[in-house]
Amino acid sequence: MTVNNLSLCYHNKLILAPMVRVGTLPMRLLALDYGADIVYCEELVDLKMLQCKRVVNEALSTVDFVAPDDRVVFRTCEREQSKVVFQMGTSDAERALAVARLVENDVAGIDVNMGCPKEYSTKGGMGAALLSDPDKIEKILSTLVKGTRRPVTCKIRILPSLEDTLSLVKRIERTGIAAIAVHGSPISLSPRKREERPQHPVSCEAIKAIAETLSIPVIANGGSHDHIQGYLDIEDFRRATAASSVMVARAAMWNPSIFLKEGPRPLEEVMQKYIRYAVQYDNHYTNTKYCLCQMLREQLESPQGRLLHAAQSSQEICEAFGLGAFYEETTRELDARRAKLLARSPEEAEEPAEDTSGIIKMAIKFDRRAYSPQITPKMCLLEWCRREKLAQPVYETVQRPLDRLFCSVVTVAEQKYQSTLWDKSKKLAEQAAAIVCLRSQGLPEGRLGEESPSLHKRKREALDQDPGDPRTQEPAMPGELCKKPFVALASGQESPLEGW
Repeated sequence: MTVNNLSLCYHNKLILAPMVRVGTLPMRLLALDYGADIVYCEELVDLKMLQCKRVVNEALSTVDFVAPDDRVVFRTCEREQSKVVFQMGTSDAERALAVARLVENDVAGIDVNMGCPKEYSTKGGMGAALLSDPDKIEKILSTLVKGTRRPVTCKIRILPSLEDTLSLVKRIERTGIAAIAVHGSPISLSPRKREERPQHPVSCEAIKAIAETLSIPVIANGGSHDHIQGYLDIEDFRRATAASSVMVARAAMWNPSIFLKEGPRPLEEVMQKYIRYAVQYDNHYTNTKYCLCQMLREQLESPQGRLLHAAQSSQEICEAFGLGAFYEETTRELDARRAKLLARSPEEAEEPAEDTSGIIKMAIKFDRRAYSPQITPKMCLLEWCRREKLAQPVYETVQRPLDRLFCSVVTVAEQKYQSTLWDKSKKLAEQAAAIVCLRSQGLPEGRLGEESPSLHKRKREALDQDPGDPRTQEPAMPGELCKKPFVALASGQESPLEGW
């Protein structure tokens, strides 16, 4: 049996289980603070991850995987790099490998979810749906083991038949994975009968049978409801299952300090520490609020619970827990850090200059008030290209995650033009790039009193045509004539557009 390059040991470990909406960076860091050895992120679907771009967020000192809509799908940091396991939802070996290669330099391990019975996981053949397709399980895990440098694991539930379960886990072991996590609650393989919540008590005997059958580490999971109320219960659960390690879900969600040998810390203290991490790492307030609600549970109707329920921002959450001053101080520090990072790239003078990349640049912004309502620089540039029988302009627009501003490069006759000033929208950035091109060529750009006669002539010709004539068409906007790819770039750097 070949096991790929291991950097993470799964023997005798306390592990934070993967939990949707809970296993984000603040909760993972909190669990590590309180004694967890390994932390799993929430399940992230392969198709969603493959749309993401890896961005180094210097302001937060994190690595972000950012979706095309600018949403951070996965955020991690150096503190957890040797402890965090990336769990994915997948039903395809090649997609799984592509995701593993995308994240492997920033995580300690790769895990495949094969146990979640909920619809968001089982649709598309993911999660517990994989348990009815051992061939697909084997292909996914074998592909990952051979193709990634990180240890590969999977998380399953026991099947209704112990014999079938043991047959499946032995086949899984032969793929070369480093460990297997087993939730001890059985699940039906019938799509119509898959439980949304565990209806049966966790079977310590079934997990024990698996642990005694396999030579790789078995991670016991599912004891929060019946077995684990405190730290000592974790070790009791491990002994009862003969497992190498224990993975804790709900008990850790309710109070992550359950991993402390000396006993859990007061909930108020735990929540305040969680909020501090959430603010420091710019966690979205809705996720912060959700996790705090899971901790409060029966105290949601308390005065503090009602304040939390009413909170509509990170600031209001902080104020509900007496951390208003901390929020203001932290946000000021983050704003100052972002400003300092932005200041590293001084704006160039407005005179044209060609840099080593061959891009002609000027410090220009597009001010709509200075231009005719009917004519824009992009329209002037397009018209000039048509008149000179050149290919239409091609715009490549990027967004800087640091402040979400945009910059565009326009290519005309194999020459690139760009404004060094970043703008608040994609359209404004493209207009600025068009102005750079027009000014460097000494061409009219559509400013008031400087409109292009050829454009006026084109408008008059359109007005003179019979509206019923089928040849009459509305003039197309430049944006409709040239489709422009969009990507997010890290720290304002330029790079070739991927996938185009």
